[in-house]
Formats: sequence, C-alpha cells, structure tokens
Amino acid sequence: MKIVLFQPQIPQNTGNIARTSAVTGSSLILIRPLGFSTHSRHLKRAGLDYWEEADVKEADDLPSLLEKEASFFFFSSKASRVYTTAPYRDDSLLIFGSETTGLPPYFFNQWPDRFYKIPMVEDVRCLNLASSVAVVLYEALRQTRYFERPINVKRMLAKADVVSGT
Repeated sequence: MKIVLFQPQIPQNTGNIARTSAVTGSSLILIRPLGFSTHSRHLKRAGLDYWEEADVKEADDLPSLLEKEASFFFFSSKASRVYTTAPYRDDSLLIFGSETTGLPPYFFNQWPDRFYKIPMVEDVRCLNLASSVAVVLYEALRQTRYFERPINVKRMLAKADVVSGT
C-alpha cells in the first residue's frame, strides 16, 4: 500500500502518518510543495524514531505518478461513495489532500469515479488528516488480508518479541 499526501502543510500530521506508514510496512509519498521542511523538528518529533523506519519519498507531480499506477483512490469529504467500498489492491495508492485546501477540483473532474469519503456527521468539518489516513489504510489492509500473510505475521511477532524483551 502507498499513502500519498498532496502538498501537506502540517509537519506533525506528516510525522504521525510516517509512523503509521512504518508500522504497517506501507510507503509514504509526499507531493511537493510541502508546507514544511522534511528536516523539521516538529515532523521528526511527531514521527519519533519511526521516521528512519518509514519508506518516505517525495515527488513533484501527482498526475505523472498516477500515469504509472492502475489502482489509486482519492479521499475527500466531498465524495459520495464510502471508503469501505473501494476495490483496494496490494499496490493501491491512497491519496489525501492538503489539510488546508484538500484536493484540487481538477482531480475530481479528471477521476470522479475514484473519489471516496469517510462518513461523518454533518455540521462538523472533518477528521484530522493523520486520523483519516489511519482509518482508510487499515481498511485497505484488512480488505487485502495484509496482516494474515505469513511474512507479515512473522514481522509482527518479531517486533513484539523486541518490544517485550523476549
């Protein structure tokens, strides 16, 4: 699974998402321009020591990236379909917009059938970006049975042994 953040603005959110990326074995792609330096202490503090464990890349252009990918989904509060109905695959790109401006209307016009939302009550703006990424990512991993694969079970057990000291 690949998490894509389109022009993220808040380093703490990106650090938290990098941590989620690391613990799930997912990749994180940041689409420039970023609203912070990847050397920001706020970013590193939010990601703690997970930043070094995360597979983080930067890219300049999302449409060019999408030309190479068959499975990609956008997430927006403006979408009509619910994120649990997306046909996720192991190689899916999960694309989230900036905390301040979301995703450009161009993307919705270009790929309207690839937009999904996390349902929320009305009169409340939306979930935090890091929370939204976690909700969608874990659903995609559940649907693709990621955590049931022997190699991933071994990795999780090995990590648990390190944490427990056995």
